[in-house]
Amino acid sequence: MPGCIACGKCADSGRCIWNDQVNEVGERLGGMDALVIGSPVYYAGPSGQLTAFLDRLFYSNKGAMAGKPGAAVVSCRRGGASAAFDRLNKYFTISSMPVVPSQYWNQVHGLTPEDVRKDEEGLQTMRTLGENMAWLLRCIDAGRKAGVKPPVYEPKIATNFIQED
Repeated sequence: MPGCIACGKCADSGRCIWNDQVNEVGERLGGMDALVIGSPVYYAGPSGQLTAFLDRLFYSNKGAMAGKPGAAVVSCRRGGASAAFDRLNKYFTISSMPVVPSQYWNQVHGLTPEDVRKDEEGLQTMRTLGENMAWLLRCIDAGRKAGVKPPVYEPKIATNFIQED
C-alpha cells in the first residue's frame, strides 16, 4: 500500500493517483452510514499499512466523511493501545465526524484471539461501543426524518504558519 506523496491531484479529481483499494472504498463512502476502523498495535501505533491507507482515503475524500459516526478499535498484547486509539480517532475529528464512545478506550488485550476472548472488560467495552453506535445511528436517522438538517460548513481556511512578507 503506497503512502500519500502530497501531490494534491486528489483535490481536483476526488481520487487518489494510486488506483487501488483507497479509490474503491472512496467510491462506496456515500452508501456508508458510519465507519469503524480497527488495527493491531505495533510500536504503540496502528499498523503502517492502515495509516498509509487512511491518510490517502481521508485526504482524497474530505467531504464524504463529515457527519458519519466513526469508531476506532485497537488490539494489543500489552501496551500502546491508548496511543494507537488516539491516532485513529484523529482521522475522525479532523473530518467533522462524531466519535462514538464506549465505557473505556476501545481496546482489547491478548497475544492470540483466544487470549482476547478472555479479556472480559475489553469485550464488554466492544459490546457497549456497538450499542452506542447503533443508538447514534438511530438518532441521526430520527433527526433526518424529523427534518433536522446537517451542519453547513464554511469554506476551510488553511493557514501556513511560515509567512513571507
